Amino acid sequence: MAAPGKKFAEARAKVDREKKYSLDEALDLIEQTHYTKFDENVDLAVRLGVDPKHADQMVRGAIVLPHGIGKETRVLVFAKGEKEKEAADAGADFVGSDEYIKKVQEGWLEFDKVIATPDLMAQVGKLGKVLGPRGLMPNPKVGTVTFDVGRAVQEQKAGKVEFKVNKDGIVHAPAGKVSFGKDKLRENLLAILDIILKAKPASSKGNYLLGVTISNTMGPGVRLNTNEIQAVFKK
Repeated sequence: MAAPGKKFAEARAKVDREKKYSLDEALDLIEQTHYTKFDENVDLAVRLGVDPKHADQMVRGAIVLPHGIGKETRVLVFAKGEKEKEAADAGADFVGSDEYIKKVQEGWLEFDKVIATPDLMAQVGKLGKVLGPRGLMPNPKVGTVTFDVGRAVQEQKAGKVEFKVNKDGIVHAPAGKVSFGKDKLRENLLAILDIILKAKPASSKGNYLLGVTISNTMGPGVRLNTNEIQAVFKK
């Protein structure tokens, strides 16, 4: 395994891996450990006290972040007739049905989010093996299977974040860019954490919020104090 580069080693030395930081302290470190020339993403990882093997402990959801994610989202909409026009008018990058289903089957993947009207899901379902593993399959639980395509497109363009707990009980979600600054990143992070906490399954017993870490793309993870986070939402 290759040794870490000098700049990463310097960034990692600024973070005490045994300490759990307040959100403000962690955001200061996110800025201090940013050493690349590009505007890095800021990512959130939340370890939950759930067992995703049980359907009643699955945690998933979606939220339009207060300040978006700092990225242009290319949206593909499967729709026909009036709904096709509605999606295009709302700003969808690609809209159609059979022709786009064929393109995806042939390997075309130049889009970031997929929305479909319910009447086309029987056809879109054929793309499950392509879209599913990439987290792109439309799902009514996160608002991407809907007849309200105009609103769905606008939400995706505004930076809607979808999350789903993985097999290890961890939720990963983007929270913006380093260039957003502390205030905007704090608002985005708290918005995501709020909806994750509200999504606690009734069958989940004991401690639900086990661990929270934030990081920039190339930097080390910074662990947060979960007690302080939970206290914010109890006020």
